[in-house]
Amino acid sequence: MSETWYEASSLAVVILTKNEARHIGECIATLGFADEVVVSDSYSDDGTVEIARSAGATVLQRTFDNFAGQRNAALEAVDAAWIFFVDADERITPELAAEVRQVITERSEAGWWVPRHNFIAGHEVRHGGFYPDYQLRLLRRACARYDPERPVHEVVMLDGEAGYLKQPMIHYNYASWAQFHWKQRRYAQFEGRILAERGVKPWPHKFIRQPLREFWRRYVTLQGYRDGWIGLKLGVLLGFYYGFMPHWYLLRQT
Repeated sequence: MSETWYEASSLAVVILTKNEARHIGECIATLGFADEVVVSDSYSDDGTVEIARSAGATVLQRTFDNFAGQRNAALEAVDAAWIFFVDADERITPELAAEVRQVITERSEAGWWVPRHNFIAGHEVRHGGFYPDYQLRLLRRACARYDPERPVHEVVMLDGEAGYLKQPMIHYNYASWAQFHWKQRRYAQFEGRILAERGVKPWPHKFIRQPLREFWRRYVTLQGYRDGWIGLKLGVLLGFYYGFMPHWYLLRQT
């Protein structure tokens, strides 16, 4: 294989971490298909760094500012032609690994959306927006940047077309309902800050309309009802966290 061809298809998997000792070892164990595994760590103090290094990963450390900033810093720091962003609580199946290798060597797209199977508190959730839950994670490095105006639920600015992979990642995103609530509060605080920076006003009607709209989207439009009681629970909770809480945090800043 020529040096030029190797460079064009070189692949680094990048994992952002902050105290991910519970997940990082098992995650890295599924990444043997990559040329390099890079852990971009925000100064973990739970053994994440030591586990990652012992598993063969390169560890970079950077003070966390926001998710878009962390991902852009990783794009600048890593030399591979392709970057595959994987979260510590995600696992890559052999089938997905083979598909990734195939598309980066045979296809011309600048990026690829990857589907996910989501597990919440031990339950696989297949509706309500949780499947296929496409994530634009496999990126031709020279063609991709993250929008700095979207520091959470970050958005890729891609110079080129994106395709869709068929094989899913496995995502153990919430090990417990306590973790679910903690993360949702954190996301809501980020969203509230974004709304404040954009000059959005905390109008009273939004405290009613936005939660109802999000519940309807999750439970009815995206068929969350097909997941039974857990679909109903998630519809209610996400209506609260996505619809109500960002405006509550916005109100507290005004």
